[in-house]
Amino acid sequence: MRRPRPPWLRTLPVLALSGVLALTACTAGDGAADLGIVRPADAQDETHEEAVSTPAAAPECENVTASYDAAEDIAAASSPALSAIRERGRLVVGVSSDTYLMGARNSFTGQIEGFDIDIARDLAEAILGDPDALELQVITSADRIPALQSGDVDLVVRAFSITCDRWDEIAFSTEYYRSGQKLLVSTDSEATSLEDLAAMGDARVCAPAGTTTMSRVEEFDVTAVGGATHSACLVLFQQGLVDAIAGDDTILAGLSAQDPYAKVVGEAISVEPYGVGVQAGARELVAVVNAVLAQRVADGRWDESYDRWLADPLGTEGEPPQPVYGRT
Repeated sequence: MRRPRPPWLRTLPVLALSGVLALTACTAGDGAADLGIVRPADAQDETHEEAVSTPAAAPECENVTASYDAAEDIAAASSPALSAIRERGRLVVGVSSDTYLMGARNSFTGQIEGFDIDIARDLAEAILGDPDALELQVITSADRIPALQSGDVDLVVRAFSITCDRWDEIAFSTEYYRSGQKLLVSTDSEATSLEDLAAMGDARVCAPAGTTTMSRVEEFDVTAVGGATHSACLVLFQQGLVDAIAGDDTILAGLSAQDPYAKVVGEAISVEPYGVGVQAGARELVAVVNAVLAQRVADGRWDESYDRWLADPLGTEGEPPQPVYGRT
């Protein structure tokens, strides 16, 4: 289903998306590392501190979703990061392999696919001229910033919420999807919020370590259970070891589609703007990513991807967020 284009699209410039010739395509690893051991909160603190970089608190940023201006001509854009990608002949992107609908391995084809993967393929096509000139590296939520800082990946497209603290460590594209944190509970549960779960007494809520979701859960009088991934949380949920899973609505929609005894409940307890993660200082690469994201909206690819992956569980009214530029 094609939705009317947002009004802000009328102001977007026409972007040149000609890419350079691509070299060989690469596929992802087996993804086994994306399912890790889940630890309860009382045994998690040390692991959490090791897995997540914890810089000094950042000052409030005026507009967390503001990014650098989009490139006018991708083929003409030049920087050390872009040169390295072009010389290598493939774009290395950190993704999930078990976030159903966003980035998950198809059990029949073995390929990782989803809303986030569509973006990664479009980025490879724009930069290298071939959507298959792509190496997908499976990473956990806690790996996202370290993978960028170490240079193991060029980009991260993994349901990555843009926050002020993260801007202190890496850079982000403009917002490409706006999610919200909700809860997954059993179909016979009456709980619709973290407040309800806190009132139950000794409720256990699972969320991946190193995420904004876990930080939110820890604000309530519940036992926070940290997992490597949401799929690891789902295993505990199905075993009856946790009462609920907290996460972004996009992710929970995928989990509920895999479990007929689970449901997504409640109003969103936060706004989660998703952006493509980029190494700090790589402004030209961010500008190229922003150009691709804008063009995906302008030519209808955002709509096509949303309709394929997210319209059924989340509704057909989804619209792309308006990009905000001007970061200096």
